Amino acid sequence: MESTELLKKVRKIEIRTKGLVNHIFSGEYHSVFKGRGMAFSEVREYQYGDDIRMIDWNVSARFNHPFVKVFEEERELTVMLVVDVSASGEFGTVTQMKKDVAAELCAVLAFSAIQNNDKVGVIFFSDRIEKFIPPKKGRTHILRIVRELLDFKPEHRGTNIAEGLRYLTSAIKKRSIAFLISDFLGEGYDDALKIAGKKHDLIAVRLFDPRETALPLSGFMRVVDAETGEAIWVDTNDAGVRNAYIRWWKGQEETRMKLFRRSGVDDINIQIDKSYIEPLVAFFRLREKRW
Repeated sequence: MESTELLKKVRKIEIRTKGLVNHIFSGEYHSVFKGRGMAFSEVREYQYGDDIRMIDWNVSARFNHPFVKVFEEERELTVMLVVDVSASGEFGTVTQMKKDVAAELCAVLAFSAIQNNDKVGVIFFSDRIEKFIPPKKGRTHILRIVRELLDFKPEHRGTNIAEGLRYLTSAIKKRSIAFLISDFLGEGYDDALKIAGKKHDLIAVRLFDPRETALPLSGFMRVVDAETGEAIWVDTNDAGVRNAYIRWWKGQEETRMKLFRRSGVDDINIQIDKSYIEPLVAFFRLREKRW
């Protein structure tokens, strides 16, 4: 992508996502993702209704008047965006591709994080680790992440979700909030998901296109796997073929949901031809009620 065009896209995403953060997501993010604990801030004079357990007896004795300790939340958190950049992200049948939605979604989460003084880092993975951006703070850092999301060219086309999760577990030593953003068209990541879910606050964000859920009635179609290049011909007029595909898709969904539940991992489903705002806000509010 040309640098001028890239800068325009980065600026466009910054304006749009920062608007969403300011008006919708920032408060939701802060209330759901708590800090690591409470740290002593200062003392002040006792006021009616204060918890007497917070009285600082040493200061109160010195001034012959009750004073209480004031604590503030230790806010700083680390947010990791673990992003699937495999070739299946280039699929999209309506207005945009999965990778475009992933980029904007990551920008929203990143700007929400820095507005709350949290660090943000990124892991790009395909069937191996493509790039690691260590967590930092600041607008310049976030804009770098957005540029990478828009213009990153992976060296490989396959998917290995387990590899992305294993890297997260080994590279990020302290507990973080980790968003695993993928279409989850892969297998063999059960153990890695459970391990990462125990170490980090892991949220699975699944992107899908409605065309993936069923075959169209379009006669013989040549279907190509974007990741392997394998191509097959499918008779989409055959009701048996279409029904078998629907059963396969639903089976994949059920297996994935059971895995998330067993692993204690929260999930957000985002259909790329619709706004991601509603499912994201619904997730925040459900989590806030639960906690």
